[in-house]
Amino acid sequence: MRLPSGRLIRGRGLRRPLPEGPEPTFAVHLLGGPPPPVAWDSRWLRWPDFRLPADREAARSVLKEAWSRAPEERVEVACGGGRGRTGTALACLAVLDGVPAEEAVAYVRRNYHSKAVETPWQRRYVVRFAAD
Repeated sequence: MRLPSGRLIRGRGLRRPLPEGPEPTFAVHLLGGPPPPVAWDSRWLRWPDFRLPADREAARSVLKEAWSRAPEERVEVACGGGRGRTGTALACLAVLDGVPAEEAVAYVRRNYHSKAVETPWQRRYVVRFAAD
């Protein structure tokens, strides 16, 4: 997904094969348990399916790192299915990129996946992310 600044962040579901093309250089894995090992630099955020990150301060830190690395690196954000948690994280990255928090979910649904950000509490998390 292209953010307004031009930064590219690839969202995907880990239950699907790695897409063709260059591998990421940095990944954020949003899972309830430890992710499978990868050959590139990665961070794991404990984030159970259909829920919110277990540690919101750690989530903010890791998402800021992903956003700051995106201009120079191939950054990927991934959860199991690639919609709810990934969409929520992408919306938070859009907020970091200057998209108003109230518009970030719609931005991600237009530019990434129409069903991204699956729950009401994930939508609220994006709005609150801007205020933290």
